[in-house]
Amino acid sequence: MSEIRERYVNPFTDFGFKKLFGEEPNKDLLLDFLNELLREEEGEIKAITYLKNEHLGAGDTDRKAIFDLYCENERGEKFIVELQKSKQNFFKDRTLYYSTFPIQEQAKRADWNYELKAVYTVAILDFVFEEDKTERKKYRYNVKLTDVDTCKVFYDKLTFIYLEMPKFVKSVEELETRFDKWLYVLKNLNKLDRIPDRLREQIFERLFEVAEVAKFTREELQSYEDSLKYYRDLKNSLDTAFEEGKIEGEVSKAIEVIKKGYSEGLSVEVLAKLTGMSVSEVSRVLNGI
Repeated sequence: MSEIRERYVNPFTDFGFKKLFGEEPNKDLLLDFLNELLREEEGEIKAITYLKNEHLGAGDTDRKAIFDLYCENERGEKFIVELQKSKQNFFKDRTLYYSTFPIQEQAKRADWNYELKAVYTVAILDFVFEEDKTERKKYRYNVKLTDVDTCKVFYDKLTFIYLEMPKFVKSVEELETRFDKWLYVLKNLNKLDRIPDRLREQIFERLFEVAEVAKFTREELQSYEDSLKYYRDLKNSLDTAFEEGKIEGEVSKAIEVIKKGYSEGLSVEVLAKLTGMSVSEVSRVLNGI
């Protein structure tokens, strides 16, 4: 018998996130979210196409990147959408590294003039960066290459957006914009037992229909249960490992997470992503078991 008590899927599980945003029949949900997120600088995105989410480095020894979601719009602009459940060392470095793949793949062999399409990396975070803790009301960070003296944007085709979801504390009555509503849904979906009246819009009614656990197939339900268990266990382990001031023991905690995750069936690549270690480091840990 299922142990799931919530009516709606948890968007911060791998299964839940990809169920809502990563399936072709539900592409309209991702399109609406991206439009609300980027409307001011992008205008309206009319269509998106899912792209392969696994990318290899230039050589055999280079680390590969596995995006949660990767897509492009009708203008050829690229969008990486990442969900990060727990604190991770060098997470900002990782998002920068990830952005290099859609940049490099635009290179052409013929008479290419180096013109690039824009690249957007969106990170939905279930934690707060240490350096941002004092800014309690700022939950969205828009990052571009800027000039230090003038603070003017120097290059506008590379954008990083970080959403620190724990800082978004608006109640349903306080929601003002469509974007507010999206953030509220992402943060609270699995805690709700019905769609709030304030969210009675076609796109959100679609989302709640897709997210209803009772409508999952048996295979989907099993996948979600597994994903929910990973989310709870690994989040607890990683949150403990990255607790303030507790640097000592991080490595042993990461090793514990790797061993547990591997026994539960997680791949080396996923464990590397969860712990912030390289694939080769994770492999060395597993080879020592």
